[in-house]
Amino acid sequence: MKAVVMDSYGAPDVLRVTDLPDPRPAAGQVRVRVRAAGLNPIDAKIRRGEFDAVYDISFPRQLGNEFAGVVDRAGDGVDGFAPGDEVIGFVDMAAYAEYVVVPAEQLVRKPEGLDGETAAVIGAVGQAAYNALRALGVTAGETVLVHGAAGGVGSVAVQLARAAGATVIGTAHEDNHDYVRSLGGIPVVYGEHLEQRVRELAPGGVDAALDLTGAEEAITVSIAVTRDPKRVVTLVSPPLAQQYGITMMFGTRSADTLARVAELAARGELRLPVARRFSLTQAPEAHEALEAGGRRGKLVFVVG
Repeated sequence: MKAVVMDSYGAPDVLRVTDLPDPRPAAGQVRVRVRAAGLNPIDAKIRRGEFDAVYDISFPRQLGNEFAGVVDRAGDGVDGFAPGDEVIGFVDMAAYAEYVVVPAEQLVRKPEGLDGETAAVIGAVGQAAYNALRALGVTAGETVLVHGAAGGVGSVAVQLARAAGATVIGTAHEDNHDYVRSLGGIPVVYGEHLEQRVRELAPGGVDAALDLTGAEEAITVSIAVTRDPKRVVTLVSPPLAQQYGITMMFGTRSADTLARVAELAARGELRLPVARRFSLTQAPEAHEALEAGGRRGKLVFVVG
């Protein structure tokens, strides 16, 4: 099979496409012919070596943690999936490839009406946003501040919080303000005097805040306007979380949450645009775009 690998840590140009042996499913596993694979910031961080102390990395190393495709083969003991089933799944560092093998419990059926590209990119950001809002305890009538509201996780968080009955203020570049409004959020530009702008929109402060940027200003403003560090969560900055005493959430994935998010997307209650599409051979260009940021929605590899 064709797969994207890296032979060392480094810039996007360490990524290359190579031929690897077709993987074979063991008992309890399923092999999926990948149709599309999502790109996420953690992929770039792993490529740069920032998770060297977390993962036991050896080279050549594959990347990618979310995908959509068609079941190709099922291992012994698997009775929930069969060849031909359209599925969505998650995996550690293997999705940028033509085939992926995963435990059956890391797959869900793709709902009818959900296109394959959206299916491939909704899982990681959808689960992250869903779990973060649960951790924050967001309820109807509350006001939530979302930093990075136009990005992948931010887009989903705005929509899920609105669906829960909350008012959402979302920081974003001015070019993305109309997009944030289209999601149901109230946009505000980030940068100097952010606290003042948030207080103009919420004179009494906000009830909870979610940081998806890793900017220190986002953390300090969030604490100031919520008055309660326990209701401030970041998904991207462990050092700042420790420094300011807020919650750092790490990715927790489950088939149940993935199925819930996918069904919302299939019903049109949750939307996430695909910003750009790439082939596997464009992996360096895709990671350059991933690191550049500033886009609406997600990046995706179209595989087959």
